Amino acid sequence: MSRIHEALKKAELERTAAQQTQVTGPRPNPQPNTSQEERSTATAVVADVLAQANVHPAEVEGPLQLDDLKARCAHPAWKPDLKVSVFMSSTMDANVTEQFRTLRSRLNQLRTAQPLRTLLITSPLAGEGKTFVANNLAHAIVRQGNRSTLIIDADLRRSNLHTHVGAPLTPGLSDYLRGQAGEMKVIQHGQEGNLFFIPGGTPVSNPSELLSNGRLKTLLDRVSAAFDWVILDSPPCLPVADATALADLCDGLLLVVRAGSTPASVAQRAVRELRGRKILGVVLNAADSSLQYAPYYTAALYGNNYVHNGKQKSSVKQ
Repeated sequence: MSRIHEALKKAELERTAAQQTQVTGPRPNPQPNTSQEERSTATAVVADVLAQANVHPAEVEGPLQLDDLKARCAHPAWKPDLKVSVFMSSTMDANVTEQFRTLRSRLNQLRTAQPLRTLLITSPLAGEGKTFVANNLAHAIVRQGNRSTLIIDADLRRSNLHTHVGAPLTPGLSDYLRGQAGEMKVIQHGQEGNLFFIPGGTPVSNPSELLSNGRLKTLLDRVSAAFDWVILDSPPCLPVADATALADLCDGLLLVVRAGSTPASVAQRAVRELRGRKILGVVLNAADSSLQYAPYYTAALYGNNYVHNGKQKSSVKQ
């Protein structure tokens, strides 16, 4: 890294000298001027060393700040899918949005008793609503005061969160993990408020290896200082081991099961698979509002959070 430091320092001195020349005119210099060839060489050294190390210039700076991110990250125009983005829809039952506010409130309660900033959302199998929950929970959080949230599509096997957000798929997490895009290129801010997004990125054939190469931990360490919440949407935990590995990088996780679809035995197997990880609770998705799934409160149309007094209370209908 010393070569990077020396080259960057030299480039900075040259920029400062150029700015002074524009303001005050040329100044005598007893030292020979740096030639164009030397400047090109210095630039090439920086680019070469950064490329070899798979490091981008934005990543060698200090801790990320929200205002800096908002100014420098990508700003595509998002077009959310109103069928699945409950806070964007004018026809959605108010009971649905209220359940996500309840989930937000329960998480905030848990946060007073334990460090909780990075949150993984997974499910036993595909099609149980984890992406739906991740997206709408993030929207619920940013609607509370000045809260900021980053949602990350960490399901590199079947990235779908970008369709809910209405955002471009690339560049995204896979491109960052492969060292082909810096953090400012993959983080998006596409609408008013403090909701940010990292899509899945270019499809890859080795998602498990990418998720465990150490760069995701580096990214989470950097962005967690800038956001109130960082929410990761992961692959289902039973077919592949990605969710288990991702859970080790997060402060807690929510398990999403689908009412009338997920067998109780499958839900119990998922809990065993995630044993030792910080399971905060279970979200019951697609629950019939006419049925009572737990004694604590009535299940809503789309989701319910079964965390009561810090203890996991899951109820799954077969």
